[in-house]
Amino acid sequence: MYLTIQETAEYLSLPEEIVRSLVLQKKIRALFDGEQYLIYKDQFQTHFEQLEKYKRLYDEYMKEPIPEDIDIKDED
Repeated sequence: MYLTIQETAEYLSLPEEIVRSLVLQKKIRALFDGEQYLIYKDQFQTHFEQLEKYKRLYDEYMKEPIPEDIDIKDED
């Protein structure tokens, strides 16, 4: 499925100017049909999968209890 720059901006929750800039810098792959740029929606799937993976890893890390501080030498 192909999206316009405006639809892609809504999909990614970014301003249109940033999406247009990324397309012109060739950081987002797009086709130009003579009137507008068309962006393939599925190219972002891997990015979203990686974000979900890192969110899960971060949540697991934050849920891990802090180990007790083992004070072997009590210098008091």
